Formats: sequence, C-alpha cells, structure tokens
Amino acid sequence: MKAIVVHECGGPEQMRFEEAPMPSVGTGQARVKLSYSGVNFIDIYFRMGLYKADLPMIVGQEACGVVESLGEGVTEVAVGDRVAYAGPRGSYAEYAVVPAWQLVKVPAGVTDALAAAAMLQGMTAHYLTHSTFPLQQGQTCLVHAAAGGAGQCIVQMAKRRGARVIATVGTEAKAELAREAGADEVILYDQVDFAAETRRLTEGKGVDVVYDSVGASTFVKSIDSLKPRGMMVSFGNASGPVAAVEPLLLSAKGSLFLTRPTLAHHVATREELLWRAGDVLSWIANGDLRLRVHKTYALSEAREAQEDLASRKTTGKLLLAV
Repeated sequence: MKAIVVHECGGPEQMRFEEAPMPSVGTGQARVKLSYSGVNFIDIYFRMGLYKADLPMIVGQEACGVVESLGEGVTEVAVGDRVAYAGPRGSYAEYAVVPAWQLVKVPAGVTDALAAAAMLQGMTAHYLTHSTFPLQQGQTCLVHAAAGGAGQCIVQMAKRRGARVIATVGTEAKAELAREAGADEVILYDQVDFAAETRRLTEGKGVDVVYDSVGASTFVKSIDSLKPRGMMVSFGNASGPVAAVEPLLLSAKGSLFLTRPTLAHHVATREELLWRAGDVLSWIANGDLRLRVHKTYALSEAREAQEDLASRKTTGKLLLAV
C-alpha cells in the first residue's frame, strides 16, 4: 500500500510517500480501507519528535473509510461498515488497522470527508466544553485560534451550552469566520493586547475559562485573562510548548486552575467514545454543527498540507484524500 512514512524525525521533508507493508489484522482489530485522513497539529508534533514514537512510523491519527476485514472477537463493527476514528496512529495511508472498539459507525447524513474532519477536533471540542470545563449558561470563555478547525467547533459548542464567547484570531477574514461560528466578541491579537481587551470586555472581571491551543506565545496573557478561580485549559502547542510553570503563579493570579488535557483520556472507554462521537456526528447530520474544510490534498501532498497547517494561514480543516 501507499503511505507517508517518517524514517527520521525532523522537518516536513522527512515525510516520504512510498510503499509500506499492508498492516495485518490481530485479535480485536479491524482493517479499514481509508478514504480521507485528517491533518492535525499532533501529526506535526510526532513528525518533529516532540511526541515520541518508534521509527519508522506512519503519522496521522484521524480517518474515515470502510471496514475491509476483521480479526477474531470483533463485535463492534462488520465488514462493509463505513466507520471513522481518532487516536490510533497511521492514517496517512491507504489502509489502517484499528482496535475495533475505537471505530464509530458513520451515520447516513454525514459524508466521508466530514466524518474524517470531525473526529479529532470535534471530539476535542466536546470534551473541552462538556467535561474539562463544563460550560454553563451565562459563563464566559476565551477561545484562541477561533477560525481554525478546533476553534470553530469550540465556539459552536460553547454557544450551544449558553456561554458568552470571546474569540481571538489573526486577521479580519478569520474574524468573520469566528463570528459566523457564533462568537460574541472577536479580538485581533496582532492589533491589540488580547488580555487587556478581554478584561475590558468583561468589565475587569476576566473570563471563566480559556481554551488555548496556541501554547507558548499566548500562555502568560491567557492566565492574565482569567477571573479568580478561573481555569486555564492548555491543549495545544501551535506556537511551541509552554515553559515550566511555578505553582505560586496560579495563586498570585487568583487561585487559578491549570490543566493540560488530551483526547485519549476522554475517549478511554467505548461508552464515552460513543457519547462524544455520537453527539458530534449527529449534530453534523442535522445541521447543528458546521464544519469548514479549508482544503483537500492528495495523500502524496501530505508535506504541503502540514506546511500549510503550520503556517497558521488556514481556516478550518485540512484533509488528505487517500
């Protein structure tokens, strides 16, 4: 099969489009013929070596396709089922072997492209807004990178829960996308101090929670945007990993809470996976959650896709057509 293989960690040039062995199916697993693979920052982190994995490796952790064969003991899916998943690495390829319990059947009203686009960022937005800090009516959140794929999902889900959303973006064009997703206020972070503007918009109080996927360049000011006993949710490293934090900083800034969650710990059981994926896919099917696919690339163009994602110039989801 064709795949994007990384033999040595480093820059985008380390991704090679080449023949790779067809993955064999073991007990409890399913082999899926993929149609689309999602492109995410976590793929870049593995390719760079920020997140560790054995080499050579096939990157990619999100896809949609059709079940081709099953290992022993599989009851969750059947051959021919259209399925999607997020988590197991290896989706920049024509085929992937996935633990069957991590596969979710795709409802008829959702295309393969939207299913692949929804799983990682959609379920991330779900756990952030429903579990990490379960937003309540009348609370206020600050959402960074609100025009990106995850950001637009977070904004929409926060509004579903009755929260006020303050969004940050880099350009006026991105600001319009954040407003279309439902943001109540939008800050262009390269034109104003977003912490000071957030304080102004909240009459000096600060927000209940910050959802920050940007990392190093926004962390300190995100802390400064919180109200006393607010929560700082750092869930990405788009600008680089956050430096070490002294616990006394949280005390000095108002007895704050700090968490660094990840999706894997919020879909660790099939019951929780089906809850989150079921919500996300059903909302897409009935039109309550809108996903924007910025661009679809051929599998052989994975390097270009990752370079475009890292440039922060994209708005919405990037996909590889397998």
